[in-house]
Amino acid sequence: GAPGSLLAPAGAMRAAGLLLAWALLHPAASQQCHPSSPGGVLRFTDRHAEIQVPALHRVPSSLDPLYGLVRRCLDLIQQNPLPTELLRTALNDPGSVRTSQVVQYELGYVVCAAVALLFTVAVPVAGMCFCYCRSRRRCGGRLRAHRRSLGCRRRCLLACLSFTSLIILISVTCAFVTSQRVKGQMEPGLGAVPSTLRTLLQHLANVPQGVQMVVDKFEVPRKQIISDLGGLSRSVGLSIHAQLKAMTYAALADLQDRAGDLQTSLHHLQILHRTARALAAARAELEPALQERRRRVVALLDDPRCTSCATVLGRAQGLELGADYSKVPSVEKVLKALAGLPRSDFAEMIRQGNGTFNSIPELAVERMAQVIQDLRGDLARTAEKVQSIADGFPLPDYTRPASEALVKAEERSRPYLREVQRFERYRWIAGTVLCSIILLILLCNVMGMALGAYSLSKREDPSDYECRGEAGAKFLLVGVGLAFLFSWLLILLVFATFLVGGNIQTLVCRNWVNQEIYKFIDTPGNLPPSMNLTRQLNLRRDSNLSSTYRECKSGAGLWEVLQLDRSYDLDEHLKTPKYTADFQKRLGDFTTNLGDVRLLRSEGRQDLETFARSGVDEVDYGRFQEEMKNPVVQTSLPGLARSLEGLQKMQRNSTVAGRLAAEAQALWHMQNSTVQSQEALVAKLGESVQFLSRLAPHLKERVKKTLATTASVEAQLPVQAQQILRQELGCFTRKELRYFAQYLNWVRQTLREDVASCQPLATALDNGRVILCDRIADPWNAFWFSLGCCTFFLIPNIIFAVRLTKHFRPIRNRLISTGSEETCPFHIPRVTALKL
Repeated sequence: GAPGSLLAPAGAMRAAGLLLAWALLHPAASQQCHPSSPGGVLRFTDRHAEIQVPALHRVPSSLDPLYGLVRRCLDLIQQNPLPTELLRTALNDPGSVRTSQVVQYELGYVVCAAVALLFTVAVPVAGMCFCYCRSRRRCGGRLRAHRRSLGCRRRCLLACLSFTSLIILISVTCAFVTSQRVKGQMEPGLGAVPSTLRTLLQHLANVPQGVQMVVDKFEVPRKQIISDLGGLSRSVGLSIHAQLKAMTYAALADLQDRAGDLQTSLHHLQILHRTARALAAARAELEPALQERRRRVVALLDDPRCTSCATVLGRAQGLELGADYSKVPSVEKVLKALAGLPRSDFAEMIRQGNGTFNSIPELAVERMAQVIQDLRGDLARTAEKVQSIADGFPLPDYTRPASEALVKAEERSRPYLREVQRFERYRWIAGTVLCSIILLILLCNVMGMALGAYSLSKREDPSDYECRGEAGAKFLLVGVGLAFLFSWLLILLVFATFLVGGNIQTLVCRNWVNQEIYKFIDTPGNLPPSMNLTRQLNLRRDSNLSSTYRECKSGAGLWEVLQLDRSYDLDEHLKTPKYTADFQKRLGDFTTNLGDVRLLRSEGRQDLETFARSGVDEVDYGRFQEEMKNPVVQTSLPGLARSLEGLQKMQRNSTVAGRLAAEAQALWHMQNSTVQSQEALVAKLGESVQFLSRLAPHLKERVKKTLATTASVEAQLPVQAQQILRQELGCFTRKELRYFAQYLNWVRQTLREDVASCQPLATALDNGRVILCDRIADPWNAFWFSLGCCTFFLIPNIIFAVRLTKHFRPIRNRLISTGSEETCPFHIPRVTALKL
């Protein structure tokens, strides 16, 4: 056919279309990004080391039942709600507060004050009266007469005095424990006030430093992106190589096969041509010798003297030449067409194409070096943009009022805290002394009851004097005297601590827990202008302390509370495109040719086209195969020679036998010298014919496909490489943008929840309630409650002790009780000597 017939447009387009479809379907990796490595998530471990206010909580205690009992008692004493009108008047116009309003609200405490006043007056007066009676020997003396019911009354008095002493002991123990707990909590609690205020002040002062620290953390994504940039070019080159190597290697392998077909076909055609000519020449040389040999053998076998030779005569007559290779088609024309091929070095060509394709990763590194350097410069400029976040953050202007308010609060609180600490020291000393006195009274009770009971067990006559009983009675009277002497001090300490602790619980703590205090502060007009917290803390005009407290407790940011969102839009400043536009555009605009690989040069293409047009496929290899089916000689020379040797042994005529032996020897010589060499040439010819006959039918189609595939691959490699480059850069861009987004989201969250968080304010308020109410007020109120129990149980203690002292002393008149009447004692007369 014509030279261009092998690359017909229709066939080339069909091959290229199939190859393109394969390339679009198989490299699935080109449509997807590689899975993110474990380093795809940034870790900002060193977050802003802000000043945190540690949250305090109520600690469960074994005294919780006592605390609950005291709170219920205070709820019964003070049942009025928060006096909003009274507090508004007291805060705005203290001079207009009426005493009746205070008394009406503090009615429960007024009643308790009256009881305390009555106790303060009545008990010392009763004590003085008791002392006067004792001086007149009318109280605490001795029983006048003995009755049978005295034992029962004595035991009842002992039990009652023991019971009251036990209650007083339990109460004074609770008073000791709660007093010590108040002392232990008061000092750290008072110290927590300025400490918390300083912590809040430091928290506000550290906000700019915190913002700068957050901005400095841009170093984390920057280092990660720079690290990724370092391996980008090689990664792109390796990805292009990995996704295109199957297609390229297949084309090179196909080209190598066609080059091999060309070389092998040329070799076998040459063998075919030489062997056919050699066989034809050998046949021409063999033909006269074979005819002469047939004539002589036939003549010998036809000799009458030859015994049994007729059986072999037919075979000898068939001694003729077989295959005639002068009749097979000539391949000389094909060899002339292939003369000088291959003109190109296919092995070197394939090696160069393979080397060019395998050098794509190194080429990518070289071609992308400049853009990577530019991207590093873009990152440096992005760091400057990120720094503008810290430079433009307006928080210090908005936190200044709150900072000034905290400074004033700390300065004004110090004198009051010192006074509270001083009064607490006095309270603890007074409480410890009075509790010790109560213990002394209990000791007198115990000693008196022990000595008195022991004396009663040893006394035989109730009217007998017993020193131990007298000592027991005196111990009881000493305890009574101490109770009369210090009871008014006890009641004064109880009422003073009760008045302070009770009002703290009912006026402050109870309304703090139910947030009535916040509602009072939020109501307009309740606080004077100098105490306007909304203005002093620069809160939103539509906000109040309750909502601010809830927002802060939920972790709201300072700009929500301090109106920062109206003057500084954090979301606008942290939009990702603002920082990634240049980086993204540079990667999007980058393009380079990484797939320009030459697989087949024009010389090689011409060699293959010449090979396909050479007519190798037009040779009738069937004629060769048909001739090869015929033997060189129709009759087997070795078989005929062995038959002649067999006839030789059967002959009686020695002359005939000699001639048969000579003819057999001649046939063997012809077989070994001529026929065997021709048979070897036929075998060699068969190999070449077999190869060429297999190759010839598909030669043009294979060469055509190889040329089309090679041309299509050369055309598609740059296109596919560019697509993979765009996809790899797109994946890389999305990956790096995720780093930017992670960092900016972290900045947004940190600035809102950590650096610029007002949660420490809510925590400080909660801590104040825990310290004041749970850790100080509860044991404080339990202290006066326990001490009050001791004080009031001293009254029955005095009564029972005074009544019991009479039973420990001897009875004045020894009477025997007979129910309701008394009889005179019966005296036995003394026996004396009679004078007769």
